Amino acid sequence: PGARAVMAALAAAKPANIDGEAARFVGGCVRNALIGAPVDDVDIATVLSPDAVIAALEAAGLRAVPTGVEHGTVTAISDGAPYEVTTLRRDVETDGRRAVVAFSSDWREDASRRDFRLNAIYASADGRLFDPFDGARDAAAGAVIFIGDADARIREDYLRILRFFRFNAWYGRGRPDAEGLKACVRQKDGLGGLSRERVWKELKKLLAAPQPGIALRWMHTAGVMRALVRQVPHLDRFSALLVAEADAGWAPDPMLRLASLLSPRADDAARLCDDMKVSNAERDRLAAWAAAETVGVASDAGAGLEKALYRTGKEAWLDAARLAAADAAEDGVVSPAWRKAITHAESWERPLFPVTGADLIAKGFKPGPELGEALKRLEERWIDSGFAESKDALLAEV
Repeated sequence: PGARAVMAALAAAKPANIDGEAARFVGGCVRNALIGAPVDDVDIATVLSPDAVIAALEAAGLRAVPTGVEHGTVTAISDGAPYEVTTLRRDVETDGRRAVVAFSSDWREDASRRDFRLNAIYASADGRLFDPFDGARDAAAGAVIFIGDADARIREDYLRILRFFRFNAWYGRGRPDAEGLKACVRQKDGLGGLSRERVWKELKKLLAAPQPGIALRWMHTAGVMRALVRQVPHLDRFSALLVAEADAGWAPDPMLRLASLLSPRADDAARLCDDMKVSNAERDRLAAWAAAETVGVASDAGAGLEKALYRTGKEAWLDAARLAAADAAEDGVVSPAWRKAITHAESWERPLFPVTGADLIAKGFKPGPELGEALKRLEERWIDSGFAESKDALLAEV
């Protein structure tokens, strides 16, 4: 209903001198609808100018947010959901990172500036396709092919190198398009001019694909991975993790998959975080994983496991444990001991150490290093007791 309301508002504002539709669905929503994949975002292309789009939406009682009017994009809020509405465009100038655009009313001209044929499919509100480059055929075949000259498309925006591999990870079948792959090899030095935030965002989307292994190996073969990660990626461990995920039913986790590609050294993890400009939370997670020591897991998930979880941290322990379980898997099958330990760890809740600094001050300690050391000793005693020793018993030791 929300999408239909936006399309109806734009249709009502169509100028009399324009033939055909005022607006069409475009890109991923059309591609995914054609191949039966989930549709997350609905994008709409229109012949209306951004100002006319805003006026049309407001006339229909819909909220219009000018999220990128310099590039022709207005976000419509309809039925509580966002819909990006973008005026047809042509590129006036590109520098490999960003484009200067001019607005257009030519649907084929708009399609020609897009990256891949399967992303240049349009659909009217009643489902009729405008598909000037046979993108529907590519989508059905799992073929990710650049529109026109692959080198020219990449030089317009070098991020398209990563998008080539990302779309192959999500939608490709078999070997990537040979011409596209060769163009990525020829143009890979251009990746250095991109912002690290854009690179990490694209790589994370690739790592979130259900089965990104083949695409990642082609990235490595093309020399693209080495341009991003300044160390030889551990592709065999990455592959082992993918197999273990499928066997154990673990959800795809881009950060864990990234960790599997790295050596567990703090300086390597920190260097990658700097190169990729990851978030603070992602940096902390990689650092905790890199700092975590190898943890042995007994056949039962008892107090020994919980002590390790407390000392290491639940998330860091689980990251290390899943990778260790994948390493130890035989024929891709995660052992029952690892399954039991990981399942127990997932539901484990960190107990609260019952003694505070204020308790020790009440016992006569002064704030400072001695108090901190005393707290640390008591906490270790409490951990060794299996978190069972009471606050009174601990304070009696002071």
